[in-house]
Amino acid sequence: MSTVALLADAAARTGQGAASPADFMAARQQMAFTLGFHIVLASIGIGLPALTLLAEWRSLRTGDSVKAAVYAELARRWMKAAGVLFAVGAVSGTVLSFEMGTLWPGFMDKYGQVFGAAFALEGIAFFIEAIFMGIYLYGWDRLSPRAHFLTGVPVVVAGLLSASFVLTVNSWMNQPRGFRLVDGKVTDVDPLAAMFNPATPVQAVHLILASLMVCGFIVASVYAVGLLRDRRAGRDDRYNRLGFAIPFSLGAVCAPLQVIVGDWAVRFVADNQPAKFAAMEGVEHTQAGQPFRFAVFEIPNALSLMLKFDAHATLRGMDSVPVGDRPPAEVVKTSFEIMIALGMVLLALAAWWALAWWLRRRGRALDLPWKPWFLRAAALTGVMAAVAMEAGWTTTEVGRQPWIVYGVMRTEEAVNPSPGLRYGLYIVLAVYAVLTAATISVLRRMRHTPEPAVPPASPSSTEPAAEANVESVR
Repeated sequence: MSTVALLADAAARTGQGAASPADFMAARQQMAFTLGFHIVLASIGIGLPALTLLAEWRSLRTGDSVKAAVYAELARRWMKAAGVLFAVGAVSGTVLSFEMGTLWPGFMDKYGQVFGAAFALEGIAFFIEAIFMGIYLYGWDRLSPRAHFLTGVPVVVAGLLSASFVLTVNSWMNQPRGFRLVDGKVTDVDPLAAMFNPATPVQAVHLILASLMVCGFIVASVYAVGLLRDRRAGRDDRYNRLGFAIPFSLGAVCAPLQVIVGDWAVRFVADNQPAKFAAMEGVEHTQAGQPFRFAVFEIPNALSLMLKFDAHATLRGMDSVPVGDRPPAEVVKTSFEIMIALGMVLLALAAWWALAWWLRRRGRALDLPWKPWFLRAAALTGVMAAVAMEAGWTTTEVGRQPWIVYGVMRTEEAVNPSPGLRYGLYIVLAVYAVLTAATISVLRRMRHTPEPAVPPASPSSTEPAAEANVESVR
């Protein structure tokens, strides 16, 4: 059955006043677009303040005055960029808040009282983050170095809390708890049970690690381009080396941890959302000894072995789920495979970086992490990490369909029945195009401001490269 036919059938089942198939699809596309836009900004909002504090901490700890100046300048630039992106993220987050009410009033009207406390706490964390970010930015050269560093700590903590509180709402949508339905009405609301539902731990850890990894690789990719330009110009700039080493090390540390947490997440989905798991892995039929399929490859019995540690374990397929409750399998499987493939590439680059650090610790001052092929690959890691995050988010959200609240409320039951929702999509696309262009313009202007007067390292020496690598991960 085609997508339009499915939407028409869904609209017919909701009765008079349901949104048209075109408006329903437009509402979903608008929400998907604005969420996809915002999640990258939110990731940078979580990771960039952490990178800033790490750079400032190194500036306070190092005994090398030249390196201290570089670390301090990196911290200044990164927090200024964080301030710009924080403002843009506040705009996109506000749009999302309005969309929850304008696009999905059925959802908010019925269940808003269950998860409303999480949004309230997120608002408090957001204000704390904004206040201390302003103090941190204004406090340069006005506070003592130690006091200034400490004003940045609440920015990082509040950013993590803000993201975590919002994430509890999404995890609740996947594992609804903290209420009872009596004659179709919500009763016995327990906000804490709703926030700390079974999906919260795994989704929170998975998202926070992903955010740190995405931010690390995005920032590192900028300096990888700078290092390639330095190499072509025959110079060796310590500013670009350290600017690359700190964020890439953060991404490299998070990459293997994300693989472990990702395995935890997949097992949780298999136990609690079997339809999503079947779509992710392309399992069409319930059978014992499920093969593992990836792209064009298939390994007999491997999926059962990996999931249940039993090569002959029976795993449910899409045929065990009623047709009306099945997610769009091809979309979910494709997005899941994209996330896995890009994650493996990032993990391989992280392993190469770790090898270079290990060899340096053993006294072998090699130029491994600064090979041209590695820098070219590193220049793409920001895009790869962002696409992997978008693919993972698509897997999570599309895989939950046709439910907006898993097993409780269908998405078509929550949508605004008013006509003309598709025009809102067009307006949002136009506004976000202008917002994106303005943001890129501002960041490019910041990038071209004068850099600190730091003496370049000798082009013939490999010691600064290894030294930067070691300093970044100590």
